[in-house]
Amino acid sequence: MNVQLAPVISRSAFFARTAEFNALDDELIALLREQAPWGLATALDLGGCDGLAIRDPQHIARFVIALCKTIELKRFGDPIIVRFGADPQVCGYSLAQLIETSLISGHFAEANDAAYIDIFSCKAYRPYQAARFCGEWFGATSVRVNIVLRQA
Repeated sequence: MNVQLAPVISRSAFFARTAEFNALDDELIALLREQAPWGLATALDLGGCDGLAIRDPQHIARFVIALCKTIELKRFGDPIIVRFGADPQVCGYSLAQLIETSLISGHFAEANDAAYIDIFSCKAYRPYQAARFCGEWFGATSVRVNIVLRQA
């Protein structure tokens, strides 16, 4: 079993390293072309988000539409956004957006003003560009990026 978390990076440090992360995106795109895995999965953990932003379903809907445009993934239908959770620790909006090449999902945890966003696609995209976009959209103070190539 291989279980580990990527490091948490402050938003300011993340943006200060833009050139480095752009280069990592370039390397990843080249690797995807070379290895041709089934898909690419990116799990984003955003801490210290703007509490109003993660509690606004219209803001979340505009976010996923803009994210798909930014990372060039084609949406399939409208986003599904539902608020639920009887337990205050997990209460918040959840998001599901089908894309022609798989799915974008997210949960927005109100208890700690965090966002947990997953992007899975069999079409290549730039995960650090996505992380930068998501962190900025929700005003996150920290970002964690975990990337996995998927292949059965």
